Amino acid sequence: MHHPDFRVGGKIFASLGYPDEHWAMVKLTAGQQKRLTAAHPEVFVPVKGAWGKQGCTSVRLSTATPQLARSALRIAWQNAAPRRSVGTAG
Repeated sequence: MHHPDFRVGGKIFASLGYPDEHWAMVKLTAGQQKRLTAAHPEVFVPVKGAWGKQGCTSVRLSTATPQLARSALRIAWQNAAPRRSVGTAG
């Protein structure tokens, strides 16, 4: 894949440019994905296929506010980060 990804503890929690430069992706739980896609369907869309069923969620960059994008990134980071790191996140 030729798009930047973001990792913590060796795990990818987000990426840019997937499926193209207009989108990003965050790895959420299925429940988190359901809540965000219901609250902000213009911003969040499940990734197609099995990855989407596991919580991978596309973020439409043109409609995501900085605050909403930051919140989704923080949730995805907390899901992937080693438990000892989550308590120190600011």
